[in-house]
Amino acid sequence: MDGADTDHWELLRRGDAAALATLYERHVDAVFRFAFRRTASTGGAEDVVQAAFTTVWRQATEGRLPRLELPTARPLLLRIAANECRNLSRSARRLRVLRDRIEQHEPGRHEEDHADDVARRVDDERRMADVRRALAGLPSGQREAVELVVWEELSIAEAAHVLGVAEGTVKSRVSRARTRLGAVLAPTEPTEPTEPTEPTEQEERR
Repeated sequence: MDGADTDHWELLRRGDAAALATLYERHVDAVFRFAFRRTASTGGAEDVVQAAFTTVWRQATEGRLPRLELPTARPLLLRIAANECRNLSRSARRLRVLRDRIEQHEPGRHEEDHADDVARRVDDERRMADVRRALAGLPSGQREAVELVVWEELSIAEAAHVLGVAEGTVKSRVSRARTRLGAVLAPTEPTEPTEPTEPTEQEERR
């Protein structure tokens, strides 16, 4: 991200559409990744992104958008995206207009073979579904902490802001989740080669 978001956020709170566009460009990828990891669906993640930024704009125009408590808007945007993920099953397929308009200004984006694109999406969704199954065994608090700190690389303070808990709680949840996930995922991870050891006196005699 180029610089802090505070100035653009304040402009957005006054209904500045250009400020929204700037913040969108800065954070759309992070919001999409977050939503995809929550939904394991490309289409679902796209819906969440659109709904989240639509919610931000609506709150801004209605004078309800809160002030930033941190220099970056990402934690607050991810908190809004988390709410939209929970609402996805009820709100399905909301507002694709924003994406359509952006794509109109990206010539060549769809020149790639459509079948290859679909195959990649299906493969990505299958892999993410496997990861979601591994995470399903975690308590929700630990799962959310892992998503924010490990995947989205938020600081402990930023993750605590998103989750509305103390920083120590986030640290504890991440630590416990790492322990549990290590046991779950260990069989699928390559083992590190062991360093050769010097033979003992008994081994030299054999």
